[in-house]
This record gives sequence, structure tokens and C-alpha cells, in this order.
Amino acid sequence: MNFISNDTITPELQQFVPTAKMIASTFGNNCEVVLHDLSVPQHSVVFVCNNTVTGRTIGQSFDHLIKDVLLSANLSDDYRSNYTFITEDGKKIKSSTSLIRNAQGRVIGALCINTMFESLQNTMEEFLAISPTAGGARDNVVSSVSQVLDDLIGSILNSVEVDKMTKRERLEIISFMEEKGVFLVKGSVEKVAAEMNISSVTVYGYLDEVRKNHRK
Repeated sequence: MNFISNDTITPELQQFVPTAKMIASTFGNNCEVVLHDLSVPQHSVVFVCNNTVTGRTIGQSFDHLIKDVLLSANLSDDYRSNYTFITEDGKKIKSSTSLIRNAQGRVIGALCINTMFESLQNTMEEFLAISPTAGGARDNVVSSVSQVLDDLIGSILNSVEVDKMTKRERLEIISFMEEKGVFLVKGSVEKVAAEMNISSVTVYGYLDEVRKNHRK
């Protein structure tokens, strides 16, 4: 097992490092465990075990938190297990993510487990089972997602002076939020507009510009 760590992990998240090491040690080198600090969304990765699975490294941002976890019908009790994604180099990864809350109930981090799907599939079919789409009421989950989104938007903008941002800086922030799936959540445009002290129409305009640039 190998691991890399940010030297400034907060005490609240540091307590999850032994758990991350235990999981990686139990399941071996094909199991990657990633600890995120969501107070710094643009550089959320603070600890990684076995980063050869997806190549995760310190200072990177989250990728699947909003799209595959917060917006999933299978999110329950602050975790989603057994979803899959494809890396840029074509690896099929099975992943599970658990949200981490502080003593006040705020989501401050996430613990993610990534395993190489194909390397385990033949011998661990039950372990690799993919969760079916869940049904039923999600009012409490939707409320939780809304709070997490508010916190993420606040954290993303925390390091900048919104009233002094240039158009280029605003476009960079909007582009990051678009890439991470922030605008997939209903009401996010209005929340971002309020936090940036601009109109929703302006945010939509920036979004159109960002999306056009991505299609080029």
C-alpha cells in the first residue's frame, strides 16, 4: 500500500485517515481510497491511498460528487455505493462515496473508494454488484443536497472578492462549477447569482459562453 497526504489536513478530517488506510490495506493495491476536504472544492483531495487506480493526487478537485452521488436516487444515509464510471484512459471503475459531516451536521468532506472493476469481476461478483435505481420519497435527501450545494458554492467563492472579479475570473468560476455539475441542481443559477452579486440573467449568459467554448 502507498499513500500521499496533504500536510495541512484539518483535525476533523485527519481522524478518517486511519479508516482510509485500513480499507486500502484490506482490499489491496487495486483499491484506491480518496479523502476530500470540501471547504476547498477546487483542490479538495487531501489524502490518497493506492493512487495508481485512477491517478488521483493531492490538490485535485472532486469529479463525481454532484453528478453521481448527490443527485443519485441511490443516495441514502449520506452514502452511495457501487456506481461506476470510466476514466480518461478507459478504465472501468467501481466507486462508493460517503459524505463526512462535522459536529454541527455540515458536510465538510467525502471519503471515496475506487476499485478496478474488470480486475475483480470474475472472482467477486457479489462484491461488485451494482445498486439498482431506487424509488420512493426523497424530500429529506433533496433538502440535504440543497444544503451541501449552498456550502460548496460558498466555499468555491470564499477565496475570491466577488465584487472585484473581472469577467474572465467570473467565467473561470462558472466554468469550474459547470464542469463539476453544480448547475445540474435546480435553483443553482439563482444561488450562484446571489453569491456573486450579479443577476441570474448574467449567470445564464456566462453559462452559454462557457458551453459554447467547450463545444469548440
